[in-house]
Amino acid sequence: MKTFLIFLLFLNTFLFSQSSSVCFDCHNDKELTLSRNSNDISLFVDESKYHSSVHADLDCIDCHADFDPENIPHKEGVNIAKVNCSDCHDTEEFAKSFHAEKQIQCFDCHSKHQIQTASVIKKNQVDLCITCHKQSSVKTYTQSVHFEKLQEGNESLSCVGCHGGSAHKIAEANVTEEVLHNICGNCHEQTVHNYEKSLHGIALAKGKYLAPNCITCHNQHNILSSKNTKSKTYKMNVPQLCGNCHKDGTDVSEMKNIDQKHILENYSESIHGDGLFKRGLIVTAVCNDCHASHNILPHQDPNSSINRNNIAATCSKCHAQIESVHVKVIEGELWEKEPHKIPACIDCHQPHSVRRVIYDEKYTDNYCMTCHIDENLHMEKNDKRISLFVDYKSFKNSAHQENSCIKCHTNINVANKPVCLNSGPVDCSSCHAQEVNDYVQSYHGKLHAENNDVAPYCTDCHSKHETKLKSDPESMTFRKNIPDLCANCHREGEKAAERYTGDQHHIVESYNESIHGLGLIKSGLTVTAVCVDCHTSHLELPASDTLSAVNPKNIPTTCSKCHYGIYEKFQSSVHSPNVTKTDKKLPTCYDCHKSHSIERVERGDFRQGIIDQCGTCHEEVTRTYFETFHGKVSRLGEVGAAKCYDCHGSHNILPPDNPNSTLSRTNVVETCRNCHPNSNHKFVGYLSHATHHDQDKYPYLFYTFWAMTFLLVGTFTFFGLHTLFWFPRALKEKRRLKKEHEKHN
Repeated sequence: MKTFLIFLLFLNTFLFSQSSSVCFDCHNDKELTLSRNSNDISLFVDESKYHSSVHADLDCIDCHADFDPENIPHKEGVNIAKVNCSDCHDTEEFAKSFHAEKQIQCFDCHSKHQIQTASVIKKNQVDLCITCHKQSSVKTYTQSVHFEKLQEGNESLSCVGCHGGSAHKIAEANVTEEVLHNICGNCHEQTVHNYEKSLHGIALAKGKYLAPNCITCHNQHNILSSKNTKSKTYKMNVPQLCGNCHKDGTDVSEMKNIDQKHILENYSESIHGDGLFKRGLIVTAVCNDCHASHNILPHQDPNSSINRNNIAATCSKCHAQIESVHVKVIEGELWEKEPHKIPACIDCHQPHSVRRVIYDEKYTDNYCMTCHIDENLHMEKNDKRISLFVDYKSFKNSAHQENSCIKCHTNINVANKPVCLNSGPVDCSSCHAQEVNDYVQSYHGKLHAENNDVAPYCTDCHSKHETKLKSDPESMTFRKNIPDLCANCHREGEKAAERYTGDQHHIVESYNESIHGLGLIKSGLTVTAVCVDCHTSHLELPASDTLSAVNPKNIPTTCSKCHYGIYEKFQSSVHSPNVTKTDKKLPTCYDCHKSHSIERVERGDFRQGIIDQCGTCHEEVTRTYFETFHGKVSRLGEVGAAKCYDCHGSHNILPPDNPNSTLSRTNVVETCRNCHPNSNHKFVGYLSHATHHDQDKYPYLFYTFWAMTFLLVGTFTFFGLHTLFWFPRALKEKRRLKKEHEKHN
């Protein structure tokens, strides 16, 4: 029985191969055509593609029935039998689909002879659909957020995911609103639920043809993320999107009579619109920030975000801590705790035409200057007389010239006479939040919080009413003026210097003589480093603080703001903590260049001093250096003799076995040629730091030194003793010769 089955299988394979090969004898010809209705139809079948398709195991006649291969043409006329896929496949669902209604054939999607697996077709389904649906609106699907999610593996966002749920159940695109909401609700259930309860959803359910649906705001296929600048729902585009229906003159505005008129025009001129359209501030409020995106309700509804009792909460989404920052006309906390007892936000700030507060109009600069123009106007505080005079001319030439008094002095109280009575100091954080936040964390700010009279406040550096831009040469914060500004407190003998307990003294004087100070003061180079470049403008912290810009760990980064090229070299050197992992202290810029007395590196005293600096860590190597020729002449004061960094490099110090090191085998000759033009490999073969004191490392030098020492000492000792012993005999002989000479005479 088994043998018989194998025979049948072999016979079937043989017959299939024979039958298919007979067909391909003709249909493998690319020029084979059939003329029908004056059109030439290609009958070519690519055999290789056919055999790689899912139908490769079928014989041609399994699909093309009732064909006589011996009779050519196989059938006469135009009514040649079509392939009936339902012979093998269940096409009942497809027969009810919109595609079947439009007489779309199976092969339009699956092809005729190159039929692929469902997984392959699913992977390429978007491109497949676009071959027929060529409308530009459909093609834009590939730019949508849905397509992005599809590429990430979310198959429910494919074409069939929305258009029927199955490739063979494609529904008509002109779906009802109910079906549309069901489609969107499959993924956006809560959003659709909110929409259905909203003004828009209720109007749509009542059949109002002008009511927007999902597509109205989000498009059909080109659905973009709200973060995409081309999206209708991008922050900058929301007013225009809503304005399509709600601006004056539209069908919606004509159909519904509401209190608010010229909504879009008023919004565009409001502080919110000004922030959005003129300043590009996407944090400003747009329509959906107040009205919500989908749960839009009439203001009479208690659940509406713009209901009178909910407005404070809505505004607080952007305007945090109203009770703390709002102009103190009434107790701010009442807005949240008892909103029904006090005016709502919109009572003062009209909903679509929000302007600056009304005090600008009532309490003008002229109103303030009726008193503050008096040079004798003053107040007493802590036994100190504080002038309240304002030089209005200087103020109008300041950086704040566009501001009115009331914009800075917000703590007025209309119940007081005058309104500015006990208004307290100006809170600069209203406009300069980051700077004030830094200041509060700084050493200056902490001292000020302790009421320490040494601590500077904003007005000490920027003045009160004469504040200038830092780009103004007359400003105290102009770069050239900063050293003098800081010197007011930090010069030796001044209040900050007296309080200082560190080892840095004569700071200002040292800076003035440093390369930075000379560049600024004598050369006028405003790009050179000044106090704030190293210590920051507002976040000054002690060097011991890990957040300080001058903390040893942060100094390289601080210096890199100007010396970035050097910083890159330093970061890859052996002195960088990124390269050398150790518990020992690694040098930073400050260790070699000092902080306030930085000098030019080519100066003699710097070159001489760097040896001692390196010796702080490399004590043994430095000691042996002074026994070399370079070291001996350096000790005698020769500035030009090679110092540590002439050979090892200054910021790019690397181990000699590193190919990039100045002392590597490939670079050492060029390094020596900086001083010795005729240098070669033999020349550089000497032992640079060799010492006769190290018996283990340099045994030949050790024994040679001691041998020569013994020889020298022995020789001088021997001949010294010889001379000493010979000296009496020489004296005796000299006296004898003298006597003989006298005898002869």
